[in-house]
Amino acid sequence: MRDRFRDLEGPPSIRKKDVVLMATVSSFESLQHPTKSELRLFAELFTPLFHASSDEARRQSVAALSQCANVPQAVALFVGCQPINVAAPFLAGSPSIDDETLITIARTQGAAHAKAIAQRATLSPKVLDALVGIRTVEPARPASEEDPSPVAAASRMPENLEAERAEAERILREEKLRQELKQVARHLAFDANDRLGLRSLSEIQEALLVRFARAHDAGQFTTALADALSSSRWLAERILLDVSGHQLAVTLSGVGMNASEAAFVLESFYPHLAEHRGSASRAWLVLDSLDPDETAARVESWRRADRYTYLSPEQAEPDADRKEERAARQLTSTRKLRANGRQR
Repeated sequence: MRDRFRDLEGPPSIRKKDVVLMATVSSFESLQHPTKSELRLFAELFTPLFHASSDEARRQSVAALSQCANVPQAVALFVGCQPINVAAPFLAGSPSIDDETLITIARTQGAAHAKAIAQRATLSPKVLDALVGIRTVEPARPASEEDPSPVAAASRMPENLEAERAEAERILREEKLRQELKQVARHLAFDANDRLGLRSLSEIQEALLVRFARAHDAGQFTTALADALSSSRWLAERILLDVSGHQLAVTLSGVGMNASEAAFVLESFYPHLAEHRGSASRAWLVLDSLDPDETAARVESWRRADRYTYLSPEQAEPDADRKEERAARQLTSTRKLRANGRQR
């Protein structure tokens, strides 16, 4: 069988435009890595030559371009919008058409072009969704125009379309599951030392609490604890008077005290927590059973209740000042009334 390209190049009876078109396509095919200027030059030359050539030359040039991996997208869109008898091999097999161009062609050129695109070996999920949407909104043909034969039905619904769609849905599910696992991993990798926005002991406050616990000075320890909590002394005394030591353990955990220092404080004030069970003391076991988030929330609830019940001196002074001002105003108004009565 004779080479059809040679038929276009050889006989002098063939139009010169066909020869120029095929020569342009052949020279472009020979470029392994065309530059931007070469791609732009080919796009400028191809369109007018294609319009001026015969139908046979057009089909041959499109068939040749369908094997080329570096076709400019402007040329790919132009070729894909040609009649289906010319554009079919290019739409079905060209590796150079991107997803956006395929979707544009499928949406603007109709069902025949969409079917040719559906016959490609690989389709991205984006293109599959577009093809399914186009098939969904495609108007139904009249019953008289439909071909009831199984062969025609198979041609209207490519065999691999449903398989490709199922594969795309599987990929989307896997990606969603991957994102959920990443979120869970970030949650599990939460830094316990990150106490941004939570009440925390300063180094000086922690050192004072340890010092007073070592000296078994409950009075100074209560004062330092009340200062650390910004609460009344009554709340600190109530926490320390819990003979089980559980409330003090909750407090020290809630304010972010170092675990070893907190265990030392508990063992100093509550001798029964210094008893060992296995390799760890009972104080360590109590601290280990506490959740830092829950203890912080419980300490804050204690502080709120204390703030509602007991007023600090700073809070009490403004009330006293307001009472004095109110009494002074009442005295002034009384004097004015008496003076007005005398004048009458």
